Amino acid sequence: MSEYLKDKVIVVTGAGSGFGKLISEKVAAAGAHVVGVDVNADNLNGVIDAITATGGSALAQVADVTDIAQVKAATAAAVEKFGAIDVLVNNAGVMPLAYFADHERAWQKWHAAIDINIKGVVNGISAVYDQMIEQGRGQVVNISSIYGNAGIEGSGVYSATKAAVTTISDSLRIEAKGKIKVTTVKPTGITGTNLASWIVNDSAIFGLVGQRAASYGEHVDGLVNGTLPDELTDVDSIKYWLIKPDDLANAVVHVIDQPWGISLSDVTVRASGEDYLY
Repeated sequence: MSEYLKDKVIVVTGAGSGFGKLISEKVAAAGAHVVGVDVNADNLNGVIDAITATGGSALAQVADVTDIAQVKAATAAAVEKFGAIDVLVNNAGVMPLAYFADHERAWQKWHAAIDINIKGVVNGISAVYDQMIEQGRGQVVNISSIYGNAGIEGSGVYSATKAAVTTISDSLRIEAKGKIKVTTVKPTGITGTNLASWIVNDSAIFGLVGQRAASYGEHVDGLVNGTLPDELTDVDSIKYWLIKPDDLANAVVHVIDQPWGISLSDVTVRASGEDYLY
């Protein structure tokens, strides 16, 4: 049972699908007021309508996170509706894995990733900062990635954007000590999201598994064919191989569901038996 989510006003970007959808549903079920932000109106309205249909409190705000005016309009609507913004979850992001040799077919997605993954985070923080400072408290949760831990073959641009997210988070934490809590969440590989749709070169994923490439390939084949052993798919097994969207969403909810005096500032969400190295 949640102790600290009830009546919190939580803005979630990328709320129309994937992690953002799950996070929105989970915090709403625990009694929070959700302001979902997404560029896809149909997806977003579907999520928000489903929350309110089950008695939850939620507001849809269609906005492109790369446009600071749209993001500020969305947060202003949140304050007008609910009177505050307690938490911002900067979740919107894309993953254009590609080698630099792929530049001709990758550059457009790379440029979009820089706008969404970096500028989107900066815009979100800028849109809630004054409100949180005026309130005297707030929390920003930024979704980074283990890809941001190092320069990784096949992920130069994506890794750079996620490293930037971590740096931005650290700087905000230093500047806003005692007024805004800052949490950086770094997931590893996850199935069941639309992130894979942005991959330019499928082989680029192997940069993150290094010497475990053979094992990773076998496990992927098993996943595709439905032949993975139960011990690799059971979340209660030490050999659990790949986290699911629900696992990450639960971790994000957990870092929000804390007393104001406790800040879980850096969280990496891994499967204990995964093949990823960083």
